[in-house]
Amino acid sequence: MSNLFLRTLRDDPADAEVPSHKLLVRAGYIRRAAPGVYEWLPLGLKVFRAVENLVREEMDAMGAQEILLPALLPREPYETTGRWTEYGDALFRVKDRKGSDMMLGPTHEEIFTQLVKSEYSSYKDLPVTLYQVQTKYRDEERPRAGLLRGREFVMKDSYSFDIDDAGLQASYDAHRATYQRIFDRLGVKYVIVAATSGAMGGSASEEFLAECEVGEDTFVRSTESGYAANVEAVVTPVPDAIPLDGLPDAVVHETGDTPTIDSLVDWANGALDGEYTAADTLKNVMVKIRKPGGEWQITAVAVPGDREVDFKRLEASVEPSEVELLVDADFEANPELVKGYIGPKAVQAAGFTYLADPRVVSGTRWITGADQPGKHYVDLVCGRDFTPDGVIEAAEVRAGDPSPDGKGVLEAAKGIEIGHIFQLGRKYTDAFAFDVLGENGKPVRVTMGSYGLGVSRMVAVLAEQMHDDKGLRWPREVAPFNVHLVIANKDEAAVAGAQQLAADLDAAGLSVLFDDRKASPGVKFKDAELLGMPVVVVVGRGWADGTIEIRDRFTGETVQAPVDGAVDAVIAAARG
Repeated sequence: MSNLFLRTLRDDPADAEVPSHKLLVRAGYIRRAAPGVYEWLPLGLKVFRAVENLVREEMDAMGAQEILLPALLPREPYETTGRWTEYGDALFRVKDRKGSDMMLGPTHEEIFTQLVKSEYSSYKDLPVTLYQVQTKYRDEERPRAGLLRGREFVMKDSYSFDIDDAGLQASYDAHRATYQRIFDRLGVKYVIVAATSGAMGGSASEEFLAECEVGEDTFVRSTESGYAANVEAVVTPVPDAIPLDGLPDAVVHETGDTPTIDSLVDWANGALDGEYTAADTLKNVMVKIRKPGGEWQITAVAVPGDREVDFKRLEASVEPSEVELLVDADFEANPELVKGYIGPKAVQAAGFTYLADPRVVSGTRWITGADQPGKHYVDLVCGRDFTPDGVIEAAEVRAGDPSPDGKGVLEAAKGIEIGHIFQLGRKYTDAFAFDVLGENGKPVRVTMGSYGLGVSRMVAVLAEQMHDDKGLRWPREVAPFNVHLVIANKDEAAVAGAQQLAADLDAAGLSVLFDDRKASPGVKFKDAELLGMPVVVVVGRGWADGTIEIRDRFTGETVQAPVDGAVDAVIAAARG
């Protein structure tokens, strides 16, 4: 350690919000170069390479072949698929000296598709799965949490090419199982959840989320089944329609100053018979939606008044379109939209789109805006008085909601996305007209899968899940060193003995971080706890009595071992 390029810090960095970021910087594993961009120092790079190699081992074992494509990419392939526009401001766009548009790649579906098309032309060539471990770039608006949300990051991305849907399913299943092996070897606590495909396109999609309180992804799972889903992918159970016969007529009431749901409920309970809650009201949230390259279109999103619109769910529902709330200037330009009193009738009369939550089924009765200041409808009936133009999943998902599989209710948890697998189907092979000659001699359109795994992010996830109040605690599979050997005795015999023990452990095949610094035992012990090697060996005062101390960083258990059998004892501890 006297020669190691390392400086540990006693205080948390000012910009660090989550434990993994604080500890990786304090322990000298990474340093910030720019917002969302980090330098890997020797210890951090060792962990990173270990994760990378573990991923590579499992990908190779499943029969995937590694290649490496450039990070600097031409515009044209992404223009062909529409993603040059769809990615919006998240794309790093650059121009070369001739003025040609290029980009720093956020993902490589287009380039892989073009490559395989240029090389393969027969069904006999397929299936094939190719992968790379490569740096990606996304211009995050608010990079935060260290390696968990960066603008430059390393990902393993793989792509399967098959002749039919059955082959795609087999490739997808093989990746799913491989990811489970990878995360099981790393000791990560994770859950597999149904997910949306987003800008990637395609059909089936699942995320692997590391369970973590600081995670940016909220997922839900059933209390009584194996159902789990990212909140963006939750499909609301649709209630049965209610017969329209005998329902009361809709009546416009003077409701006074009632622009909010709470004020409207207060009015209803004072002016109408019965008891009313926010769930009896219909909230109409006005947004504008723009398809890639298109114009903004004003749209109403109707949800039961006891729920908020979840913008992540809304964005997922309209992907790849952009969506924004209407601003004052929009209302001024459309005076028929009376803020606080908007209902479906004025929205549709103005030619705007009216989209409703799945719970807004035929026969449901609502208190909602009558499109005039201080006025609301009571008993406005869906399917009789108004008919939505479509259904949209945009309302918040809450703990206690019925599980979509009909078993139990939902509970919510936080997670960090560590892997995402997609059945892309033919989105990209259609874009590039990638056919091969089939067994019957006719062209067959190839089908694809895409599979991402965050390699650099995994380092932060391990730090996040496995640290304690003293510092990092690396699993044996990826620790920078097997053993951290500390000299806590100035006696010449002890120093010589520690040096010999380090040499013997090295000869036995263990990697050893040897703290030979002229620092106090207290400083050395604090650094050993902060750095997080799985086994810490202390040559201290017990040396004179013929013993050394072996500490398990995960369990905190400490044992004394005789000097004569020290090598075997440390090997046993290091192998767990």
